Amino acid sequence: MAELELAPIQREILTALIGIYREKGRAVKGAEIADVIDRNPGTVRNQMQALKSLGLIEGVPGPRGGYSVTERAYQILAMDETGEEVIVPVSINGERVPDLSIRDIKLTTLTHPMICKATIKLMGNIRIFGIGDIMELGPTPVNKLIMRCEVEGRNDQDNVLMCEVKEMVSLPTGHVLNYIDRETITIPPGVTVKEAAAILLERNIWSAPLMEGKKVAGIVSLKDIARAIVFGDIGDSVKNYAKMEVISIDGMEPLSEALRIINDNDLGSLLITTDGEPEGHITRTHLLNQLVKY
Repeated sequence: MAELELAPIQREILTALIGIYREKGRAVKGAEIADVIDRNPGTVRNQMQALKSLGLIEGVPGPRGGYSVTERAYQILAMDETGEEVIVPVSINGERVPDLSIRDIKLTTLTHPMICKATIKLMGNIRIFGIGDIMELGPTPVNKLIMRCEVEGRNDQDNVLMCEVKEMVSLPTGHVLNYIDRETITIPPGVTVKEAAAILLERNIWSAPLMEGKKVAGIVSLKDIARAIVFGDIGDSVKNYAKMEVISIDGMEPLSEALRIINDNDLGSLLITTDGEPEGHITRTHLLNQLVKY
């Protein structure tokens, strides 16, 4: 079968129809499509008849009816019919846009020594973008790609933005256990604040788990030590200043998840465990060192 060539407005209508259908989960009215693509409803209605004759859309009767797309439409637009793609977050000028997601990224000046340009295909209404807007996208599901770029052009028919890439980073995806110091340094619960401080300083670490047998009873950090010094209690039991709420991550989680937890909880370091037992820790500095390698 010969490849079907669609007019630009037909591709525009199909893309909008699929986007609205995935967002709403129901048949889509012609007027809704017209609003999204900023076209006259009569123009859209005429094109819907042509798309229907091509076998790309179907009419849904009834008061809640409208249009839905066929399997062939997904094939023509090279899109996944299941709609099971992971949502790749998109922000415009620092504000998240929930109805937008990235479908494809192409770096168009990969070998240029000075500039980095990209074309970015989106799902959703791209007419909200203007020239000069700053778009942030990611992380992508597999390689955790994060990109920040400036919009230079817009192709409404193919739902594509032309951008200059300002920043781009891909977070390491290996298990966090692969990036930590395997030596587990712990603090016995009976030591004083002064003794705990000596352990942390001697081992040049930010924090360490407070252990009771094989159980993690808390976390002691240099911040906790400083708090005890302010109150003049360096001879007191360190357990009185330890944080009892222990935030940790399983060692088989990706490094990017450790970064998220550290940032979300404003931690200096994060305890790494295997089957609930401490394996080590990872700090903000350690995470930065891993990113620098890339």
